[in-house]
Amino acid sequence: MQFTDANRVGLQLSEDIAQGDWRLLFIFRDAIEKVTVEDVMYVAETYYKPSNRTIGMFIPEESPERAEIPDAPNLISLVRGYKGKEAIAQGEEFDPSPENIEKRTNKVIFDDGLEIALLQKENRGDAVDARLVLRFGTLDDFRGTSAISNLTAPMLTKGTKNMTRQEIQDKLDALKATVNISGNLNNVTATIKTENQYLPEVIKLVGEILKEPSFPEEEFNKLVEEQLSGIESQMSEPQAVAGTLFSQLVRPYDKDDPRYTKTMEESIEAIKAVKLEDLKSFYKDFYGASDATMSVVGDFDEKAIGALAVKEFGAWESPKKFKRIVSAYKPTKPANEKLYTPDKANAMFFAGVTIPMGQNNDDYPAMVLGNFMLGGGFLNSRLATRIRQDEGLSYGVGSFFNARALDENAVFGAYAIYAPENVKKLEQAFKEEITKVVEKGFTAEELEAAKTGWLQSREVGRSNDRGLASTLESNLYYDRDMMWAKEFEEKVKNLTVEQVNAVMKKYLENPEKFVYVKAGDFEKS
Repeated sequence: MQFTDANRVGLQLSEDIAQGDWRLLFIFRDAIEKVTVEDVMYVAETYYKPSNRTIGMFIPEESPERAEIPDAPNLISLVRGYKGKEAIAQGEEFDPSPENIEKRTNKVIFDDGLEIALLQKENRGDAVDARLVLRFGTLDDFRGTSAISNLTAPMLTKGTKNMTRQEIQDKLDALKATVNISGNLNNVTATIKTENQYLPEVIKLVGEILKEPSFPEEEFNKLVEEQLSGIESQMSEPQAVAGTLFSQLVRPYDKDDPRYTKTMEESIEAIKAVKLEDLKSFYKDFYGASDATMSVVGDFDEKAIGALAVKEFGAWESPKKFKRIVSAYKPTKPANEKLYTPDKANAMFFAGVTIPMGQNNDDYPAMVLGNFMLGGGFLNSRLATRIRQDEGLSYGVGSFFNARALDENAVFGAYAIYAPENVKKLEQAFKEEITKVVEKGFTAEELEAAKTGWLQSREVGRSNDRGLASTLESNLYYDRDMMWAKEFEEKVKNLTVEQVNAVMKKYLENPEKFVYVKAGDFEKS
């Protein structure tokens, strides 16, 4: 699977070149194929010695037993005359333009509610990416059940009526596939990556995982323990603590609303209250494919895969109908909060404001590009130049802008990781940069450079099959095609600096009305 990803191959080759020779990549692969159980046991017994461990308390011995590490083999001798194996399929030179993607995508809508987008293309290593999303229920159905719904999805891969968790993983390994299943309120997403020859079997396996889960009690107890330990490990981390409060302030839902952001203490309490029977009941009451969208991108047989998808999911009815949860705009209530997280070298900063804007809003293109210049473009953006390059206050700083496709409700925000003693300087620098954008705006030169960088990032994004599969699947749900993306990019391309500056001033005029959340060891600083 690594060889189907040019980025991973390039990065690993550079590492091997740094060690002496690019062919080490292939030599290491070849060596792995030859490893036996006996080899693994030998290494464990030779190197994993109790005397070499580091534990909580170290009591040195007078004559500790040490593992003798042999000298590394001679690199020149190792790579001399090396001949690689047969090259994997190279794939085609794919044009990632919206027009070409739309032209080559076959969309099928079935009477039972299943919608599928199929994009056949020759890929390196015959790789295929697929994505399936199931949607069910209404907002009122999920009141008081967010912890249950969040735990149900990861339980699906823990076992089926015919397979244990380990047998599922072994089969995925044999099929050279990775499958991830996640859930959030009223939807479940399954992502697949494999090779074309294994795709039919992987889809069948995903069908079994989704439709025939066994919910083993032992695996449930492990999952709960993992979830709790994960939350507990974050309870003193500045980024997690600040992020939780920031989410509560910019998305202020009532506690009985399933979209409410729980505190970590509330999350722990909610998870502990969940019983295995709750998951089984939730699955029985909601899961189905009556409102499902699916996409497949890569080297595969369109007709066969389309028919197989319908066979696996087409007749699987959802017990309750799906109704989209509408996200209504709520003006931000200004706040400035400081949270104490002791003994942490870094502090976290979030700032943000809600904006009445959706992706079909006339101001949306200008806001996207304005955010890109302010902080979304990272190293060459205004915030990064001022806060990172010029003043050295933060290593990681930037901004984000998230607008919904179907609702006029967006969030503009910014973040920074910094030393606690710089908290006042950082906040002041952020406010000053916002004020500069509002009062003086961007320059024409900044705008043209941003357009080039932003458009290139869009093209690169469409060159990634996983991201492309996600776009095609969401287009089905939003009732869009790739020409929406083309029109959107044309709007960005035609923006004037006056239009961008006017929009930024309209929505970011007063940084004092933002929400600010800072977490760190400020007492020590």
